[in-house]
Amino acid sequence: MKRLLFAIAMAVGITACSPTPKTDELTMIVGTYTNAGSEGIYTFKFDQEQGTVKPLEVIKMENPSYLTLSKNQQLMYVVSEKNDETAALAAFKFDKESGKAELINTQPTYGEDPCYVATNGKIVTTANYTGGSMSVFPLRYDGGLEPVDTVFCGNTGGPDMSRQDTPHVHCTAFTPDGKRLLVTDFSADRILHLDVEADPMKPHLLFDTTPLNKDSGPRHITFSQDGRYVYIVSELSEAVTVCSYNEGKMEVIQTIETHRQADRHAADIHLSPDGKFLYASVRNVEDGLAIFKVDQQTGILEKVGYQPTGKHPRNFNITPNGKFVLVAAMNDHKIEVFERNMETGLLKNLHRDISLSEPVCIVFAK
Repeated sequence: MKRLLFAIAMAVGITACSPTPKTDELTMIVGTYTNAGSEGIYTFKFDQEQGTVKPLEVIKMENPSYLTLSKNQQLMYVVSEKNDETAALAAFKFDKESGKAELINTQPTYGEDPCYVATNGKIVTTANYTGGSMSVFPLRYDGGLEPVDTVFCGNTGGPDMSRQDTPHVHCTAFTPDGKRLLVTDFSADRILHLDVEADPMKPHLLFDTTPLNKDSGPRHITFSQDGRYVYIVSELSEAVTVCSYNEGKMEVIQTIETHRQADRHAADIHLSPDGKFLYASVRNVEDGLAIFKVDQQTGILEKVGYQPTGKHPRNFNITPNGKFVLVAAMNDHKIEVFERNMETGLLKNLHRDISLSEPVCIVFAK
């Protein structure tokens, strides 16, 4: 039968051809600072099988340092990180195929230097670092922003009188169960808990807080996929704190350092898609990513490596298939592409840098 089919193919002039290479493209969105030549938000196609990239669009905006997408990836919310009353949040319609975006509207944050944004599809929150506050924006029917409804203020109490003398809020994170919102109260060395279950449009500040070690300066938060563990990277102590999480109750179970050359500037934190490894970025002395193996039963971390990066890795992200880690080396004006060993968690610099002025935030859409 095989010989007969081959003979028929030859008779009608059919020739064998090489299979089309498999592509698995993501849309990559990059927020930047616009102080040194950047025009705003840049979009790319990134092949998460091959590790290659091609540019798409530029969306002009001042200091769009941090952004997030709606669950359906058709809306994009972007802070304009400015240190005065012009600090704002913008809502865009987003086309992930073309990388184009159309502005819906903007609203002032009433808090200087908004540096983080999150949404649960009903409200959007910004963490305003210099303003020391969190702003809450109800969403309109079209995904646009209503004016700020509530501003929650952070507190002080940390011992560093040069870094914790005034309130700073650095991150807001909705819990996987959708019931609460966790807020890093940087200058008070604690995590605030807000209830979003009772009234989804108006979070309520709870008396619950999770205190961290003094002089920590909590910065960013990530959750295990099953929602049982919370991982917090602290900027000042450059440590990762592991907490158990159950029905709104958080308990610290481990604190582990990221790097021996501490310079009080840890930044970002992410789990690999399979949940087996955790990465945290450290800036200024020996810029790089600390790499931890995760015990998925207990949540406990074991440090397994440290990957040097370009200068000031403010933010990084891991492709959904777990194959690549992209690092925004802000002060080197580039995004570095690392290949990730899925068995060991260790990284290899592919030296396929994406040149871009002051990249800060990397988000993937698929």
